Amino acid sequence: MCRIFVNTDPILYEARSRSVRIHGMVTSIRLENLFWTVLSDIAAEQGTTTNRLIVTLHDEVVEAHGAVQNLASFLRVSCARYLSMTAGEPLPDEVRTKAGSTGEAMTGGASVIALWRDRSPSDRA
Repeated sequence: MCRIFVNTDPILYEARSRSVRIHGMVTSIRLENLFWTVLSDIAAEQGTTTNRLIVTLHDEVVEAHGAVQNLASFLRVSCARYLSMTAGEPLPDEVRTKAGSTGEAMTGGASVIALWRDRSPSDRA
């Protein structure tokens, strides 16, 4: 196998725990440094903090599914999906949307906020 993965800087896969306050409750989340960096990038793109982004993601998954089974795993998957979207790969069907009234399908690289704004109000609920 190629050395792309083997030569990864070990600091990227070193896990770190951080405390996050979610509606008054402090919870500890343990993620690899790479995922903390991606969450920070997403938060910066949206003009918010990493902690606020995590609270928002938590609230959205609770609204959609009633509970969060494993917040750390959900955050890792969210980061992987974000990286996939920004790598120019086609978006998954559930987030594919139309760009404005032109009917042109959006592709990877669009901001997460732009994807959300372009969805119809019924799709956001």
